[in-house]
Amino acid sequence: MISFIVLLGPPGAGKGTQAKLISDKLGVPHISTGDILREAVRNDSPLGRQAKAIMDRGELVPDQLLVDIIVERLSRADCANGFLLDGYPRNISQSQTLEKVCAEHAIWDKVRALEITVPDEEIVDRLKNRRSCPSCGAVYNVVSNPPKRAETCDSCSAKLQLRDDDREETVRQRLNVYHERTEPVVGYFAERDKHIVVKGEGSPEDIFAAIMEKLR
Repeated sequence: MISFIVLLGPPGAGKGTQAKLISDKLGVPHISTGDILREAVRNDSPLGRQAKAIMDRGELVPDQLLVDIIVERLSRADCANGFLLDGYPRNISQSQTLEKVCAEHAIWDKVRALEITVPDEEIVDRLKNRRSCPSCGAVYNVVSNPPKRAETCDSCSAKLQLRDDDREETVRQRLNVYHERTEPVVGYFAERDKHIVVKGEGSPEDIFAAIMEKLR
């Protein structure tokens, strides 16, 4: 079973949902650069304010910021038997850095990129209807998975929010950035025979089953 995984796909492809399922099933840490950066934003640290301004514009956080986070995280003991890396690499330079780091840890031969694909228009519909709880982090979709009470979290009763980076104009900008800068990462792994692809349409359970079949 493949357990050193780089998770790829456009924003809104369902990577977060599948990452938790895969991580739990394989017993490997889910390393999400997005979670780390959002925590910094919530804490209103200088780094968080810088990251928020960048993400609100639908742009990518600078390489060096992510490199330092990832290198330190992959060096921890809990990554010895596998990891699920989500949100990195996002360009060819970062891919080369990841290859170097993994080679230094003698795990590059075991690494595979798992790409979840979804059409752009479906992604726009998903994200503009997504609502997040600022208190407990729960996520809803007002069309496919609405809360029991409108705009109110089922778990903690906090008022749900439409994140700035989920607004339609920002989503389209994020997709443009993904296609221009991040999509070439798929080619980087494909050229090295490290590419696995799964369609991200259907129920989360069906998508997860397809992923596990490909990871065998």
